[in-house]
Amino acid sequence: MTYKDRLSPWCIIRHLPKSQRLVVGRLRRRNDAEEHLRLLRRMMPTADYSIIFDSMMDSAEATVKGKQVSL
Repeated sequence: MTYKDRLSPWCIIRHLPKSQRLVVGRLRRRNDAEEHLRLLRRMMPTADYSIIFDSMMDSAEATVKGKQVSL
């Protein structure tokens, strides 16, 4: 995760077929994400969206008691 991505932890995700997902936008505040989501739902009412908080931890690796462990 880049430094720029860490500044905007709230993500709007569009759910696609076959369990795929697409990050539509990254925002700094949840309130901004909710407003953006409201606008997206008005523009494309049939699409499925959700808001998530993307933590700073890398999804491929985690640190446990000072040791790096692959997930």
